[in-house]
Amino acid sequence: MSQITAKDAIAKAAKGEITVLDVREANELAASGKAAGAVHIPLALVALQAAEKLPAGKPIAVYCAVGGRAGMAAQALAGMGFEVHNIGGFGDWANAGGPVSR
Repeated sequence: MSQITAKDAIAKAAKGEITVLDVREANELAASGKAAGAVHIPLALVALQAAEKLPAGKPIAVYCAVGGRAGMAAQALAGMGFEVHNIGGFGDWANAGGPVSR
């Protein structure tokens, strides 16, 4: 597990090199939107849904609201064999110019 900058994650996502994962709750997405193209799995469901919703063999860039839940999700995903990067919070993505979908 490692951390990359939101700017690096945006560039890699645009090239299709990583899958972006949002682990916030649905009400948070409704309030702010999410990274365009991101997969949404709330933190509590990561262990149950990761294998079916995330592509095997492709790095995952995970974020939440501030970074704490992303860190927990990253640990769980790394334990499942995913290559995972914590990019912090949704604000980091948006402030770095990442596209947002509502």
